[in-house]
Order: sequence, then structure tokens, then C-alpha cells
Amino acid sequence: MTSILDCIGRTPLVPLGRIAAGLPVPVLVKCEHLNPGGSVKDRIALAIVDDAERRGLLRPGMTLIEATAGNTGIGLALVAAVRGYRLACVMPEKMSIDKRQALAALGAEVIITPNAPPAHPDNFQNVARRIALEKCWFLTDQFNSEANVRVHEETTGPEILAQCGGVVGAFIAGVGTGGTITGVGRALKSRLPAVRIVLADPVGSGLAHWALHGVVGPDAGYQIEGIGTSQPPSILDRSVIDAVESVSDAESFAMVQRLLREEGLLVGGSAGTAVVAAMRVAASGITRDPVVALLPDGWDRYRSKPWMMAFS
Repeated sequence: MTSILDCIGRTPLVPLGRIAAGLPVPVLVKCEHLNPGGSVKDRIALAIVDDAERRGLLRPGMTLIEATAGNTGIGLALVAAVRGYRLACVMPEKMSIDKRQALAALGAEVIITPNAPPAHPDNFQNVARRIALEKCWFLTDQFNSEANVRVHEETTGPEILAQCGGVVGAFIAGVGTGGTITGVGRALKSRLPAVRIVLADPVGSGLAHWALHGVVGPDAGYQIEGIGTSQPPSILDRSVIDAVESVSDAESFAMVQRLLREEGLLVGGSAGTAVVAAMRVAASGITRDPVVALLPDGWDRYRSKPWMMAFS
């Protein structure tokens, strides 16, 4: 082992022994919150930087910039610390103060934008692109990076297959960039053509309608962070998605509380979204094989949010 970056990936897959008791098939959860930076985004942060270094686009001392809900920024901060880069993160104001503080503590410059729609100049992705051009910083561009998809196809998906002994009935995940569900979906379908890939989407996101019908649906506010959108990311492959489960904020937050107190899983809001969807799939009878949900990040990002403070 040469650095903390060697600890990224190979996360545990554990059964929900209490919450899923009585369901016709097991529900297993992929614990991506146990990556060193606390989220699934550690995988893509390292993959994107590795890819840029191989192509000669990065040299030590350069500045990385990313539009992030927080988790990719934290992953990039770990990589930047080890590899000798500076980092700036552009975040929408809806994201938790916990994420801002974590990024600042890790040495990143944090730039906050309004909660603007994708077409607006103040949208966080547009701001990051503009700053990258103005300052000649390297845009890591998680929403358009093929390295994002590739790392999940080459690592996360095969890990799940191996941990399940090659038997998976359904895989459930939310979509931020689309890299996880696309990469894992491709890996699983290449080995298991009958596996069901299910999008867990917040109520209020227009993505669920797009996944089903090819047209983005009505967009409304929701509190879950890091998943859902009114503009499908370019790397999200709609063809891998077999079904959609729309989950309300209230259902997601209630499930987070259960995961904390009944399973000892210290996870954030989008994990609740995925598990609610996975429970529905497991109860539906569409598969006789295990259902796997991905837990994207840890609870430490959300302790200041009213929904989590309400647990105490």
C-alpha cells in the first residue's frame, strides 16, 4: 500500500437482517459510505485524475475544479492531497453546511452558487465550466467523464457479482452523474441478462419520467441531495434502466433513521431513497434472487440538516 488511495473500493456488501426480514428475497446493501472519503464518489475522483494523468493533461501543482454536491469534491480533495494538486469546488447553496466545512477543512476553495436550473448561467455546472476557462484550471467534469462510467463497470459491478456469488436479481441506485447505474448496470447485464436495473429517484425530480418515456418530467423541489435532476447527464445510459421507483423525501428520511437504528448503517439521505426502492422491488415478486441497493454516502454530511436533527 502506497497511500490512502489504495483503500478506495472493495467495500462490503451486507444483508439488511432486520429491515428486510420477511421479504421473499434478501436485500443486500453495497456500503460505499465506507470508502476513505465517505462516499461512492471516491472511485470516480481517483479514476478521473488517473485518466487525465495518463493522457498528459495534469501535472503536480495544477488546480482541479469540479461542480459537486459535495461528495466528489471530498474524493477529489483526497486525491489532490496525495498527488499535489490544488482544488476548487463549486456547490449549489442547497447542499449541507457539513459538506462545505469538510471541503474547507481538506483545503479546497469552496464556491457557492444559487440553486439555479441547468440552463441558467448561475447553475453550479455552468459556473465551474466558466471558471475553468477563465483561470485555465482543469475541469474534472464528472458529469461527462467516461472514466466515471468505466470505473463502475470495471470495479463496482464486478465486486457486487463476486460478493453475490454471481447471482443478482436486481440492482437499485439513484442518479447524480449517472456513472454508477450505467457502469454497474452494464457490468451486471453482461453476465446476467435478466437482472433488473432500477432507478431510485426523488419525487420532484424529472429524471424518472425521462427514464420511462424519454422526455424529462415536471421538476419540483426536494430535499434529498446528490441525486435527481431535470437534465439527464450525458453519460447516463437510459437503455440499462429497466424500471423506476419514485421515493418521497419523507420516505427516504424515515428509512435513514431505520438504517441507523436497526442496522447500524451510518448513511445519508440518498441511501434511504435506494433502500425504500429496493424494499419495494424485493416485495414485488419480480425476482427470486437477491436485490442489491447502493448506499452512496455517510451520515456525517447531513448532521446539521433539519431532517437528521429531528432524529434526536
